[in-house]
Amino acid sequence: FMGSSHVSSLARVPKLNLSLIKRELKSPASLVHMKKAPRILFFVTEDWVFWSHRLSLAKAAKKDGYEVQVVTRVHEHKDLIEKEGFKLIPLNMGRGSTNLLRELFTIIEVIKIYRREKPDLVHHVAVKPVLYGTLAARFSLRPAVINLLTGFTRTFHKIKWKSALIEKTVMLAYRLAYWGMNPVTVFQNQSDMQIFLDHKILKRKNAEIIKGSGVDTQHFFERLEPEGKPVVVLASRMLWEKGIKEFVEAAEWLHRNDVECRMVLVGDADLESPKSVPPEILDEWNSKGIVEWWGHEDNMPKVFSKANIVCLPSYHEGAPKVLLEAASSGIAIVATDIPGCGQIARQDENGLLVPVKDSIKLAEAIKFLVENPKTRKEMGARGRKLVLEEFSDKIIIKKYLSLYKRVVG
Repeated sequence: FMGSSHVSSLARVPKLNLSLIKRELKSPASLVHMKKAPRILFFVTEDWVFWSHRLSLAKAAKKDGYEVQVVTRVHEHKDLIEKEGFKLIPLNMGRGSTNLLRELFTIIEVIKIYRREKPDLVHHVAVKPVLYGTLAARFSLRPAVINLLTGFTRTFHKIKWKSALIEKTVMLAYRLAYWGMNPVTVFQNQSDMQIFLDHKILKRKNAEIIKGSGVDTQHFFERLEPEGKPVVVLASRMLWEKGIKEFVEAAEWLHRNDVECRMVLVGDADLESPKSVPPEILDEWNSKGIVEWWGHEDNMPKVFSKANIVCLPSYHEGAPKVLLEAASSGIAIVATDIPGCGQIARQDENGLLVPVKDSIKLAEAIKFLVENPKTRKEMGARGRKLVLEEFSDKIIIKKYLSLYKRVVG
């Protein structure tokens, strides 16, 4: 039993207010001190690529409680990215560089960034970020890794000895980067994923398919077809591998065969890429009236409002954003019969597919849609329905956020 002195001393102890403590623990300010927000770091090649393809996902991640950082080459989107509340970390990375010493310094710089920033999750997009970022994760605090490979099949189109050598070299690079890491890797089509599985670079449990980066179906809405001479649009960077040569040859064939349509190129030359169509050639085509070259356009809904057909005769793609946007806008599509295009432009459903590098088949497909307005309108409507069911940004973002939660824990 306690004496009276002990009882009196206990009486002086303030009574705990349990309800107040519970309220404090539930308050946002208290939660910040209890657990910091998980940090996600996006590593992409160019700031404009992040702005065009990953912005909606990054905003959704921030809303979901993540602190968002972006590592990329910086050109003209710095202020826009930072205004979204994201930390932008510039990286001097050569896109087409083959200088091994420079590439080694880039990898070292990425390792330094990862060690300094200590991300909980890194999301790498495209070949160099996947290779360099996965290596950097190995030599830092081993954050959770998600790799996204888009249009990976470009390495495998040719079958000559040089292409075989390139394939072996690329596979070796991925094997070294992935050794002991087991990162989750996202592909945009089954064909690209199968390459990794066949080469035993990746286990099936760590492979995911998410079809594209999604499209804002309210921004790219179904609209009435423009009247007058049908307009056929190819919108992309002006790279030969986008099928620019075949598009121009198709335009010449259509002109010779008196098919009434306007063939339009939309996009800039990529002066840093050896695969770019030189601006002087684009100017020459435009001045001769072979095709119209509209140059770079930020307002793609405005471009699509003038188009009757969207064309992409590319040699390789993951899940091309321009086709998603065209389908969302209710426009019939002509594209090459490759995995990336074929999952969006489905034969005789919302578009027509043609062989790679076949300008005659391309021209014939365009001719058919030019001369059959009822068919192309029906295809456009089916394309809109397809996007709403499978490719809207809400669907794609939900899949990525679920994946983030799975790998971060």
